[in-house]
Amino acid sequence: MARLVIGSRGSALALAQVRMVQEALRRAHPDLEMEVKIITTSGDRRQEARAGEGSAAGLKGLFTKEIQEALLDGVIDAAVHSLKDLPGVTPDALTVAAVLPRADTADLLIAAMEVVPANARIGTGSVRRGRQLRWLRPGCEVVEIRGNVPTRLQKLAGLAGLTAIPLDAIVLARAGLERLGYTVSNGRLECDAGAFYATPLEVLPAIGQGAVGIETRVGDPAASIVARIDHGPTHTCIRVERELLRLLDGDCRLPVGAHATLDDAGALHARAIVFRDDGPPAQAAGSGDACDPEGLAARLFEQLQ
Repeated sequence: MARLVIGSRGSALALAQVRMVQEALRRAHPDLEMEVKIITTSGDRRQEARAGEGSAAGLKGLFTKEIQEALLDGVIDAAVHSLKDLPGVTPDALTVAAVLPRADTADLLIAAMEVVPANARIGTGSVRRGRQLRWLRPGCEVVEIRGNVPTRLQKLAGLAGLTAIPLDAIVLARAGLERLGYTVSNGRLECDAGAFYATPLEVLPAIGQGAVGIETRVGDPAASIVARIDHGPTHTCIRVERELLRLLDGDCRLPVGAHATLDDAGALHARAIVFRDDGPPAQAAGSGDACDPEGLAARLFEQLQ
């Protein structure tokens, strides 16, 4: 195969990730011809959807379903995903053939003030982040916000009447900010919307946060092409997290945080937290051999029951 058709969402962040994939593929396959097809997903059409709307099953694949359908139909040869958007259960005919090296997984509290008050209004579109914020900061008010990163920063700055509720802070993923060209340095973020303080939150990230995955059809020539750019250590850690998501029967809106790491001795370490409708969250931690990431995920799952 000398030509690869890559499918992706059309957001600025999605396209930045496609460029990362293309650059890696050019290094591995200098003669490979590539075409990018932009695919509009249900999530792109439902940006007005509210957190907690409907059942978890109804929200699965919100940002991936149409892209996977195009892959199954042969319209594209490979799909580029933010792995935090990919449901735990995917079609048997598809596989995550490669994962790029993972970026920083931190969630950042972005605020106009250095010390955010206990009763702050904090904006986020993530159920997981909202639950963790209420758990860590019981006095805060979580305000649901939508929009891309520039729009959210403008809402925080109070520009153009974009939000009816004044915000004290918002939460954004460091990886997404940096892939869009924003620089966080010495606890500060400066951009067109203003200058803000940026503080890492002591929370577990979303499953797959900071990781970009390339999905192909099982056994397709594209799978072997894409496999050349796979980052093994990241992929092993992602297998722990995604297997846990599968066991939880979850999607990108399940209020679960998890993070797996691989040490120099080849041992896997992982932590997870799941927020229920009431009561304290369930937490789990464990270690295991890199040869059996799914086994570690199963042990975490047992602890969370």
